[in-house]
Amino acid sequence: MPSSEYVRYVALGDSQTEGVGDGDDTVGLRGWADRLAEQLAAVNPGLQYANLAVRGRVAGQVRAEQLGPALALRPDLATVVAGVNDVLRPRFDAAEVAGHLEAMFAELTAAGARVVTMTFPDVGKIAPLARPVRGRVFELNDRIRAAAARHGVAVAEIDLHAAAADPRLWSTDRLHTSPLGHERIAAAVAQAIRLPGSDDAWTRPLPEMPIPSRWQAAGAEVRWAAAFLGPWIGRRLRGRSSGDGRTAKRPLLQPLGATPDSAADAGEQQLT
Repeated sequence: MPSSEYVRYVALGDSQTEGVGDGDDTVGLRGWADRLAEQLAAVNPGLQYANLAVRGRVAGQVRAEQLGPALALRPDLATVVAGVNDVLRPRFDAAEVAGHLEAMFAELTAAGARVVTMTFPDVGKIAPLARPVRGRVFELNDRIRAAAARHGVAVAEIDLHAAAADPRLWSTDRLHTSPLGHERIAAAVAQAIRLPGSDDAWTRPLPEMPIPSRWQAAGAEVRWAAAFLGPWIGRRLRGRSSGDGRTAKRPLLQPLGATPDSAADAGEQQLT
């Protein structure tokens, strides 16, 4: 289906797809999936959009909790992005994570959806303290590419472009992209599906910025560890997740301008 004809877009995933880092829980989250939906709606004003992503979810949870509802919405376009939370867990099995992703690719494409996924940037360049897990990211990226190829899934190759690790594309927690980062991811996905007007501008580096001294860099690492890494480890030790008690922000297909109060009516129409 030409990208200009997509009318039912459903996003599956974790915090990145939910939009964490682009807005907040007070004013609302935007995020790359919302930004992509805006670009799709500019080409096809009849677009309806659902976002099932919930922060903190690992790939197996995305499959268990979001795949069924996504299939019920009968999307003609679906984005499936998960795996980073798995990479950060003490126990990580790249084959298992990729297996969950491939199962989602298979079922969604079999149902007639055009599916898009993405690779992940080198986390060691974003947060030096995360260097021990960068090999996991590389292995997962390779498995994502292979699974995508088997099912005709488009891949936004975030990993292949050095600009993706620019700190200005990341929020202060270094786990979520900034508004500019979300903007670039949306552009990458738009290019992957060849949306009219898309191009490779998202791959280009930002203007050079001053390089911090060794002491400045070390101080930044200490502050980041205290503000974000420590609390994250604490949640893991307590068996908690940032997504506990949360549900999808857009569980039903709606036009972009629809209000949350109209969701019930939209759902009744979709499920009959």
